[in-house]
Amino acid sequence: MPWTRRQFIAEAFSEIGIGSDFSLSADMLESARVRLDAMMAEWNGRGLRLGYPIGANPTDGDLDDVTNVPDSANEAVFLNLAIKIAPSFGRTLMPETKASARTALNTVSLRNTLPPVMQFPSSLPRGAGQKPYRNDTSPFFPEPTDPLLAGEDGEISFD
Repeated sequence: MPWTRRQFIAEAFSEIGIGSDFSLSADMLESARVRLDAMMAEWNGRGLRLGYPIGANPTDGDLDDVTNVPDSANEAVFLNLAIKIAPSFGRTLMPETKASARTALNTVSLRNTLPPVMQFPSSLPRGAGQKPYRNDTSPFFPEPTDPLLAGEDGEISFD
C-alpha cells in the first residue's frame, strides 16, 4: 500500500532524531510537507516520475493524502527528505545516512528513468542487407512520422 505524506515525514524526522508523531508540532509537519512537495517536484522535473501528486500551490495537499509512490522508492524519499529538513532543525546527519540516501536515489533513478525514444533520421542508410526488393527502393530510413513529444506531457506546439 502506498505511503502517505505523513508517513514519509515521520520517517524523515525519525532519521534525524526528532521524536515521534506526538512531539512534532503542526508547523514542523507543514514545513516538512512543503519541502517534500518541492523535492518531489524537482525529481519530477529531472524526469524521475514516481506518481507523487504535486499540487499547483504550496498550500495544496494534506498530510494524509496517499502519494502513490512505489514501495521500491520509499527509502529514497524519506532519506532524501531527512537530508533536506535536517539543517532547518539544527541536526547533522551521519555520513551513512547520506550514503544510503544517495544509493537509494541512484537505484530509483536507474529503475524509473527511461532513455529518450528517438526515430532514425532520413539521412541514415539502412545498411547493406536492405535490398530494394525487400521493402522499397530507398536505401535510407523513411522520414519520421510521429510528432515530437515533450515526455509524458504531450506534443510540442510551435504556434
